[in-house]
Amino acid sequence: MNNRILFKILQLRKRLWARPLLFCIMAVLAAALAHLTDFVVRDDLPPQISRDTVDSLLTIISSSMLAVATFAVGSMVSAYASAGQAATPRAFFLVLDDDVSQTALSSFIGAFIFSIVGLIALKTEFYGPAGIFAMFLLTISIFAWVILTFVRWVDNIARLGRLGSTIDKAEDAAEASIRDRLSQPYLGGVRQTEKTALKGYAVHASQIGYVQYVDVQALQQIAEAHGLHIMLAALPGTFVTHDRALVVLNHGGMIDDDLRAEIEDCFVIGNNRSFEEDPRFGLIVLSEISARALSPGVNDPGTAIVTIGRFVKLLALWTRPEDPDSPPQIKYDRLIVPEIALDEMFDDAFTAIARDGAGTVEVGIRLQKAFRSLARISYPGMRDQALRHSGLALKRARQALPLEEDYARLEAVARTI
Repeated sequence: MNNRILFKILQLRKRLWARPLLFCIMAVLAAALAHLTDFVVRDDLPPQISRDTVDSLLTIISSSMLAVATFAVGSMVSAYASAGQAATPRAFFLVLDDDVSQTALSSFIGAFIFSIVGLIALKTEFYGPAGIFAMFLLTISIFAWVILTFVRWVDNIARLGRLGSTIDKAEDAAEASIRDRLSQPYLGGVRQTEKTALKGYAVHASQIGYVQYVDVQALQQIAEAHGLHIMLAALPGTFVTHDRALVVLNHGGMIDDDLRAEIEDCFVIGNNRSFEEDPRFGLIVLSEISARALSPGVNDPGTAIVTIGRFVKLLALWTRPEDPDSPPQIKYDRLIVPEIALDEMFDDAFTAIARDGAGTVEVGIRLQKAFRSLARISYPGMRDQALRHSGLALKRARQALPLEEDYARLEAVARTI
């Protein structure tokens, strides 16, 4: 299957209706498959369970699960609204993707559908003695599953949408994306350097939006088929317009429309950035959370201090390859890929905090301590970026801090970097 199509299919799991639909199909199949036991099991073998017993159990499920599912939807919507207001609208997708809540809602709806289908089958005498016993076992199993799911979900919904939980989810998403990129820092291609960079024909985007996914395997196949080398000019997370190149080819002249369309089809472009393929997006979301916390209406410097610590952790992770003794293999030798710029990652993380927290001395001190920790990491460019942002933060603090004593404390910490 085309990787681009597979990526779009996998994105369906983020839709709130996708998992409930799957559970509904499974519920209908379970109720239907119970009838098969009438053909493979003799009627005198299973224990005799009356239809009324199974009918009563299914009636209890059908009368309660719809109300529970409605309550679950209301609770989840409230959590989504809370995440958008307390954190940032970009965090909505992280809360929406909560696995526990989606499983709970799907379980409640699936149990309701199972009970309705089972009741219809019982009333029409669809099941024999073996089928009734199979339905009894399935009903008891679903009862147990629903109870365990509800207990787990209640504990989760109490935290869902809360600021601390949203910060954790944003950090987890950023960490997962960074680890994935560390395993293939150049998406399996050749690193772009001054020697490997191409100058040739640029294929521009026909759509406007953010690059969400690049099918590098398909680009390699196109390059092999046409005897080309391709340099990726727009990494996932890049905002592209009609004048922004997606790739550059080692081709001096024009290319035909079919080849252009093939190359464009390797890119998924949408209205929003994606956490999975874009390590910088997680940093931006965390930065937006801290910026909101530092706004005059919220005035919560503690949240900004928490996110600064998360940035140090994530940037320190970026400096450690997955396996130092095993460099990443080049899978796509005709594809040249730039690396994510460290200065852009620092800008994503620290610019908003340094700007909005310039007048808060405790935030400024925590920032300088973070830069000191990062400057001591042995990684190309890390110390330079830490010093650059330390200087910028000091300049902003000089303009914003009213007390000279506060600035002196801040400057003393900065001198230790």
